[in-house]
Amino acid sequence: METGARLRPGLWLTIGLVLIVVGVALAALVERAGGVRVSDVRFRGADGTTFSALLYRPAGVTAEKPAPGILAVHGYINTRETQSPFAIEFARRGYVVLALDQRGHGYSGGAATTKGFGGPEGLTYLRSLPFVERNNIGLEGHSMGGWTVLAAAAVMPDAYKAMVLEGSSTGKPFAKEGTPTWPRNLAVVYSRFDEFAPLMWLTPRAQDVGGGAKMKALFGTNEPVQAGRIYGDIAAGTARRLTQPVATHPGDHLSREAVADAADWFALTLKGGTPRARGDQIWWGKEAGTGLALLGLAALTLGLFDLLLGLPVFAGLRGAPSPVPQVRGARWWALWLLTAFVPALTYYLLPLSLPLIKPSALFPQAITNVLMIWAVLNLVLALLFGWWLGPKTVRRPQPWGLSILMGAVVIAILYVVTVVAGSALVDFRFWVVALKPLSVRQAAATLSYVIPFTLFVLVAFRGLAGLATGSTRSHYGWAAGALATGFFVLTGGQYLALFATGALPLPFEALNAIVAIQFVPLLLGLGVLAVYTWRRTGSYLPGTLIGGLFITWYMVAGTATHFA
Repeated sequence: METGARLRPGLWLTIGLVLIVVGVALAALVERAGGVRVSDVRFRGADGTTFSALLYRPAGVTAEKPAPGILAVHGYINTRETQSPFAIEFARRGYVVLALDQRGHGYSGGAATTKGFGGPEGLTYLRSLPFVERNNIGLEGHSMGGWTVLAAAAVMPDAYKAMVLEGSSTGKPFAKEGTPTWPRNLAVVYSRFDEFAPLMWLTPRAQDVGGGAKMKALFGTNEPVQAGRIYGDIAAGTARRLTQPVATHPGDHLSREAVADAADWFALTLKGGTPRARGDQIWWGKEAGTGLALLGLAALTLGLFDLLLGLPVFAGLRGAPSPVPQVRGARWWALWLLTAFVPALTYYLLPLSLPLIKPSALFPQAITNVLMIWAVLNLVLALLFGWWLGPKTVRRPQPWGLSILMGAVVIAILYVVTVVAGSALVDFRFWVVALKPLSVRQAAATLSYVIPFTLFVLVAFRGLAGLATGSTRSHYGWAAGALATGFFVLTGGQYLALFATGALPLPFEALNAIVAIQFVPLLLGLGVLAVYTWRRTGSYLPGTLIGGLFITWYMVAGTATHFA
């Protein structure tokens, strides 16, 4: 067992449980502030597809006292919870909010990007609720969620009064082209550093979208559209407004300005509601709560490992690692640099839209399929680099049976914790990093993805054990850095360029760059787990099985886009 500056057994467990309880309680309280009722709803579309949504119902809203409604929809490879900042503030302002899981996302069935994304079904369901004013409906969508609400508006042109597109656009590739009269009463909230401006508004920089031909045509003007000015007429349904918060595309969900712009527009275009000042926002409390719970889950993982390791059944795992060298030579540095940068480089060479493996019944998730190919490719490269540069050590038997059991027990307990939190309609999330219980379809998919992702973690953890040098503290730092540095440097470099120039240096890599943001904390966490478990067992296997199962769960539930 590791000695020295180590937290005493049980402390990680306590820290984890406290953070989870406090975080879940805070998130639940904020979401329900002012008596808002939040419920998990399911409903069927005309084609039999089951849709999932969170329904926010303000206090005092009944069939006798109905309220205006808002359909709020997340973007590509997100879920209904991503819309929490908007949904919370809309509900606080007196609107009934339906935060929908798009087709093929979250807990909704069907195939992503098909049949209007679920927009018409979501609007139909919202209008069917007896406590919603059928003729007083707003539509709000972020990114592909904008195309979802545009699809609803195209199918049901008289079923809504106003719309907010957050980081989205009318027209190609997935929506009907906008005009000065369609959609009705439209606000475009397009952040100044949105990564998708070349795709959505056909301008190189997001801050210039107001001067683009597409935006001018939508607003019915020959002059550049002025941010903040209202064009057209609200009473006639032709009103238009562009606002540009200082944020990125995913940053809209952490932008008080973006949330306020959306809420203010509905205050202007829908009847009723409860007026509130722009700065009167509490959604950040839920984000803080779910973030604390996510950190607590990480701490709980370490605490559970210590707790289980002390049980007689896992006595065979206990042991000290072999002595490590104190000097880092040329081979060590070469291996560290390759470990740090090759995965990031290969990731950016495989666009996430590339159909390397078309979604099927066996591998049903498009984004996850590309990430699986990336993992297998780096597995092979890591084996080659390790054979060439790694230390020549005597192989020793590895405790496969006990390691598999340890991994299964730890992940099973973590899963139960997420299910319990999910009963309060709280997931473990901070911004783009999120974990939630699996649907039946996602659970089935894990059986296909678990082997390649676990093998990737196995080779990575084995390599990190070979990179062990110096003190315990330095081992943690170098190991976590080996996994995360490449993504931090390459992704961070792109965003530095974006903030400096207004455009990504590689605009076709916009989706890759956004998805890569979450890789930095995930890989840092894996590096810590690898060292923590290795220093207590002398083996890389126990950590591998925990990490492999966790990453598979995260990938399948976090990038859940089904086409099968």
